[in-house]
Amino acid sequence: MLLAIVPFLIAAGWLWPVSVCAGQENRLQRGDAISADREPRIDSRPQDRKVIGTFKGEECLECHATLTPGIVKDWRQSRHARGENPVDCSACHGHDHQRLRLPAPAICGQCHPRPVAQMEEEKRYGFPSHALALERLTDSSAFAEKPKAEVAACLHCHSVAQRCDSCHTRHRFAAAEARRPEACITCHTGPPHPDDQSYFSSPHGLFYLREGKKWDWNRPLRRGNYPAPGCAGCHMTNGRHLIADKSLWKSGIREINPRTAENTIKRKRWSAICKECHPSPIAEDFFLSLDEERGSAWKKLYAVEDQLKALRRHGWLLPKATDRPHFSTDPWGQWFPRVRIGDLEGMESAFYNVSAVERDYFEMWYFANPGAYKGMAHGARKMSSGCHDLMIDTSRTIATQTERLKLLGKMVKDVDLKRVWMDGEYTRFNRDNH
Repeated sequence: MLLAIVPFLIAAGWLWPVSVCAGQENRLQRGDAISADREPRIDSRPQDRKVIGTFKGEECLECHATLTPGIVKDWRQSRHARGENPVDCSACHGHDHQRLRLPAPAICGQCHPRPVAQMEEEKRYGFPSHALALERLTDSSAFAEKPKAEVAACLHCHSVAQRCDSCHTRHRFAAAEARRPEACITCHTGPPHPDDQSYFSSPHGLFYLREGKKWDWNRPLRRGNYPAPGCAGCHMTNGRHLIADKSLWKSGIREINPRTAENTIKRKRWSAICKECHPSPIAEDFFLSLDEERGSAWKKLYAVEDQLKALRRHGWLLPKATDRPHFSTDPWGQWFPRVRIGDLEGMESAFYNVSAVERDYFEMWYFANPGAYKGMAHGARKMSSGCHDLMIDTSRTIATQTERLKLLGKMVKDVDLKRVWMDGEYTRFNRDNH
């Protein structure tokens, strides 16, 4: 009987608020000045300045040539400004000065339907993709618990699907800018996605660093137009805005079977790109090396997971699940607390509220492991090898910590440590400000 009424309770919001289930409670935290610029769909509030009325594009330019001359200069150098019918300010931002908008892809898609449709199509490939980057972030329980400064930093890149100027910046919107690797590494940088380090350490990237300034980046992304590929040269061949159709290994953070029907097709697409420049045997050897690297990485990761799960089984991971502050958007975690270990259990929540040994494993999985994968995938074998060495060192450190935690667990078995875990500077700050 109870099970029969659970769906109705959930729908009514009694057991699980509908907004949380849809991932919307987290997203509501975006609707303020700190993040409005990254979300055009909600940034259409009345302007503070008392400029009232509707205006034509020529009138906008006349005023903004004095107020924001750099913006006007960039627009005049863009393709939007050329031709008999230029795409002026009002076409993208609207005519009513009290109802101005930042153009979202739906606005851009009125003139550029193909690239917008291609990026939207990425959703059917799942994570990782530009189209789902924001949902991937905001649906994480850890996101709502982050301080606002961190939220703003995350949204800066994860909002890529909400606006088209993430890659070709306003108001010039130059395709030549988006073709250069620097456009991509604005976001694809740092430990979880070290594409900058792996690309610039690869033969392709080293060649670009030596010669790239001499290349004509106004040329389309076609074979023969560039001596070596940048990021877009391989991932956006012929200017396609659908990148996820070759994403075989899920950025390295999730173990997959490369021989499934879907992944076999993705592998062929990826291989075809390599074979445009490299002989077939070299391309095939590359994939065999990548398969071997992934197998080696997951062997290391699972060995450490087994150690942590043994600690969990005996109750030796401190703080225990019942002693940890739960995530506000995860009511099941409050009622059925559990220490989550490994990606399949939702380890993205390990950003916060975890023990030191769990955090070490999180960084091994989320930082060193993607570095090992990206290094091999981009041809930076030395980088990949160095990240594998880091994984080995971390696993040894965790093994030492595991032995200490076994001893500690036996010593404090009957001691209540909840007060220690539930208080502290960071926890108090979150409690008082969220």
